[in-house]
Parts: sequence; structure tokens; C-alpha cells
Amino acid sequence: MAVSLNKVLGFVILLIISSCSTETKQYNFVEDVAPIIFENCSSCHHKGGAAPFAMVKYHDVAKRAKMIAHVTSSGYMPPWPADTDYSHFIGEKTLSEKEITILNDWYLHGVAPGDTLGFANYNFVDVIRQGIGEPDLVLKMNKPFFIPGDNKDRFMVAKFPFTIASDTNIRLVEFVPDNKQLVHHVNAHLLTYQETKDSHLLQVPFVNSEDHTDSSAFYALNIPYENGGFPILNPSIANYLPGVEPFIYPEGIGGARISKQSALLVKDFHFGPSPKDDWDDSYFNIYFDKEKPKRPLKELIIGTQGVSPVSPPLLIAPNIVKEFGSEYTLPEAISVLTLNPHMHLIGKEFKAFAVLPLGDTIPLIKIKDWNFRWQYFYTFPQIIHLPKGTIIKVEALFDNTLNNMDNPFNPPQFIMGRNGSMKTTDEMLQLIITYLPYQIGDELIKLDSNE
Repeated sequence: MAVSLNKVLGFVILLIISSCSTETKQYNFVEDVAPIIFENCSSCHHKGGAAPFAMVKYHDVAKRAKMIAHVTSSGYMPPWPADTDYSHFIGEKTLSEKEITILNDWYLHGVAPGDTLGFANYNFVDVIRQGIGEPDLVLKMNKPFFIPGDNKDRFMVAKFPFTIASDTNIRLVEFVPDNKQLVHHVNAHLLTYQETKDSHLLQVPFVNSEDHTDSSAFYALNIPYENGGFPILNPSIANYLPGVEPFIYPEGIGGARISKQSALLVKDFHFGPSPKDDWDDSYFNIYFDKEKPKRPLKELIIGTQGVSPVSPPLLIAPNIVKEFGSEYTLPEAISVLTLNPHMHLIGKEFKAFAVLPLGDTIPLIKIKDWNFRWQYFYTFPQIIHLPKGTIIKVEALFDNTLNNMDNPFNPPQFIMGRNGSMKTTDEMLQLIITYLPYQIGDELIKLDSNE
């Protein structure tokens, strides 16, 4: 059927008029984009943060607007592995479809700044550190640690000794990474000497944990008393993974008592492989507390090096996708605060849940697409009470095929857990639970200071 040119032109003009009359929101940085970026990105993307560049000022974000639109639309950023349809944690970094649209449209329409005058002296670091303040003590290495450029992982053990005027209390120990590209994770424990140790402040270089047993490493680091005895150890006083920011539990939870002579024992200090010679000068901030610790934290490890074995034994043949698990029955009631799932490169899926004595199930955490580069300490908004007799179950999937882009071997090789080896080319399956012995009313305690 023939259509006259005038009718076609009239239809086109009508479409143009209609599209022009439709009012569209012109997004700007200050009103629309900054709240999204600050809530989900800037905790890593700030000066001194885990990310390689800052996203705090308008120009930081505007010059990367195209990249931001792409990585948020694809779901690559922000990294938040935990499935928010399964369970919820403090500080979740997820974007709604509306927020993704705002970032994309802001880029497409010219990255309008808005009134940025109020951002001239804005310091995001001050915001994320509200309530922390300045440290009372800073512990540094006696010299920077040298990392040879041989593309090998390094698992070191180190001691940071210190002496204070009198016994006191610790509220928080914060690890501050220097070389964020190579420091992968840190587990630090507190040593307190109840008797005088004459050579206490003697600080020796790092020792390689793969060349020592725990005992020989402790002697190499000059940890024991002169008579061969050992100081009191308070485990997991500080932990670090890329992207982790310091977190303070509510008053009365956590903390530790220290003596005049104390030290931090760092085990493990994991440096990732580097293709060139490099250095690290990381350190610890210690914050004192007037109040004695009322409820020190405890730690439960399920799976590798923990209270329950991995079943079947953690051995993954080449070109195989295989499921493993571990479970543990609680001998006493606990109050769960924080979870830290852990696997290495060929891990693909992780799920943990609790089965109560009467059969009800409490979802703990689910990660549908495991990423070794993004591992978090996930803290619940409110304490989770698990009664005596609860079974905690961990289920995981490992992919030792070439379909797994993170597979460290091509062609695939046998990969196994080797007595808790931290080598990324070996494997682990752990759920680390930070908890308190249960007290009546714990389930009402909120851990999120923003609630």
C-alpha cells in the first residue's frame, strides 16, 4: 500500500515533538552520582585504600565515567560476592537497576557536575574512620620487607614487639597495608608476657613459614622466655584481606587485655607473587581502651585446619568439577557475629547454613560465583543465636577444568589440600566464625551502628 510523502513527514515531525516534550531527568554528580559512589565504591577507592585509584572528588569519577558505566552494567563492580537473596550483612555493596541506569545516563549525557563547591574540602577517609580516631601506638617493621621478583607466593611469620608503661586494654588493632598489590592477607595474634623477658624488644627479620614448624619459627623470632616457656596468646586480634576496612563491635564486645611487655605475632603474612623486585612497609595501629574487655571474641573454624574434616578429602582430579562439604555440631550455644568463607583459585560456589535441633534452617552465607580476589569478613546486622546441638553445614563446589579462568594450571593438574597450605595453587575449604558464648538477650544486640 502506497503512503504519501506528506504523511510520512507528518509522522516523523509528530515523533520529534513527542520526544522533545517528554521530560527526562538530567543527572548530576552531586545530587545523583556521588551518593551511589560513596556508598558502594569509595570505601576501597580512596587515597590509601585497597583500590589502585581514588573515586572521591568529581574529577576522579568524571574521567572514569565510561568505565564506571561499563563495569556496573556488567555486574563486575562493585564486588560483593555474598548473595543478598540468601542473607544480609553490614556494608553490602550492591546496585539497584535504578542506580545502574543513573550511572550510565550520567555518562551518556556529559557527566554534569552539579554544585561541587561543598566537595572542595571533602575527605572520605575521615568519614569512613569516624569513631576510630588516632592510634595510641603504631607498630612498624624494623626495616621494609624485600619481595624478590620471582613470581612466587611468600608466607612469612613475623613479630612486632612493644613495651608500654603499664598494663592496659586494647579496643582495636588495625593492619595498614603498604604494598596493596602484593599483601594478600594477614592473620595477627596478640602475645602478652606475664613475666619479664630481657631480650623482649629484639626484633628479628621475617621467617618463611614454609621453612619452619610453628615451634621452630617461634624460637627463630625470639618469642619464648629465656627458660623456654611461652607467653599467653590471644588469637586473631587482627585480620586483613583486600578491601577490608576496620570494624568496631559495640561497646563491651571484643577487645583484649595487654601487659607491659607484649607483641603481635603475624601468622600468616601472605605476599602474592611479583614479576619484579618490590618492597613492603606495612604496619599496625593499636587503639587503647579504658574499659576492660567484658566479652572477648572467640573463633571457630569449620573445614581445613578446623574442628571438622572436609568430606570427601580435598583432592580434585584434573578436568573435574566436584562437590565437598564439612559439618559440625555445636557442643554449646553461640552468638555469631562475623563469617569469613575461604577457598583458593578453583573454588566456584560456597554455601553455609545452620540446622537447628528442631530441624529449622538458618541461612548463613551463599556465594554463587566465588572470586579468590574478593574475600570479606561478613558481619551480620544483628547477632545470630545458634543453640546447643545446631549443625553448621558447609557445601562447596570446585572446578578444576579449563572452563575455570582462575585455574592456575594449563593443562589442569591434581590439586589438593596440603595440611592447610596457604599456597594459592593448593586448596582450602574453610568457614571461619567469629562468635561469643551465648548469653540471654544476645539475639537482640544490633551490630550495625547505622541502625
